Amino acid sequence: MITTALTKLLGIRVPVVQGGMQWVGKPPLPAAVSNAGGLGLITALTQPNPEALRTAIRETRVATDKPFGVNLTILPSINPPDYEGFARVAVEEGVKIFETAGNNPGKLIEFFKLHGCIVIHKCTTIRHAKSAERLGVDVVSIDGFECAGHPGEEDIGGLVLLARAAQELKIPYIASGGIGDGRGLAACLALGAAGVNMGTRFMCTVESPIHQNIKEKIVASTEYDTTHIFRTLNNTSRVFKNVVSQQVVAIERRPGGAKFEDVRDLVAGARGRIVFENGDPDYGIWTAGLVLGLIKDIPTCEELLSRIERETEEIIGGMAKLVKAKAKL
Repeated sequence: MITTALTKLLGIRVPVVQGGMQWVGKPPLPAAVSNAGGLGLITALTQPNPEALRTAIRETRVATDKPFGVNLTILPSINPPDYEGFARVAVEEGVKIFETAGNNPGKLIEFFKLHGCIVIHKCTTIRHAKSAERLGVDVVSIDGFECAGHPGEEDIGGLVLLARAAQELKIPYIASGGIGDGRGLAACLALGAAGVNMGTRFMCTVESPIHQNIKEKIVASTEYDTTHIFRTLNNTSRVFKNVVSQQVVAIERRPGGAKFEDVRDLVAGARGRIVFENGDPDYGIWTAGLVLGLIKDIPTCEELLSRIERETEEIIGGMAKLVKAKAKL
């Protein structure tokens, strides 16, 4: 059994958090992750409104008696969602663990801490991690350049980011991006992390609510099958390399660059949702991380976390054997 600051704080057995993924973090997945010993997260903005989130929380609670949480990501939007409503409903339903992400999370963090909740905040730079620490979060999730979705604009890989976090932070931190097995978890623990966050790896499990074709596409893919969009718009996102994302990249590379309006229809969130429903990997934009190269099967969450736990323990035990006592002179 692996015991870290994260397992103690959250009351979980395995120091693994399921990433809060749009259209994926629906009750069956977080319930399965939590039942398997990790921390499952419901994605609030996958629900159309706060009352739908209330229903999702209740469904999850029926399916597990283990700790689970809610992800709430603040996204740039012309018509912002009812963030306060989502937060209020989750607290009313007794949720005690939240993952926050995005810009200006101060008000949300203050609200959650006022109600005695644990807050994990996602960051892509040490600067932002220290800011979150000052705001009073309990844990920061450090997103390296390998991650799916938004890795920030600095292009710093997890190896350096995690070592820098060890130098700079006083609160626990977890690693996100490129982790899919026991080697990854063991490496992150060695770099000072208290656990890991996995998104793409959990997409490819039996309980993941996405189409089987997409799961099989993930298994068939490699670490070369992602690309970055929105680079020229300073809002970089790592997504699966398909017909649509290639079109977006081509438009961004035109002489004179591109405006968001030039790619708006191609990147519409509704198209990404339909990918997961109809199983056509080329229908729209969908996020995926470099961990694609490590995913070779579609296990249950129980099988996946048990395997990662066993692998991590074996690797840590094996590394201890590398240390030999110095001969006394």
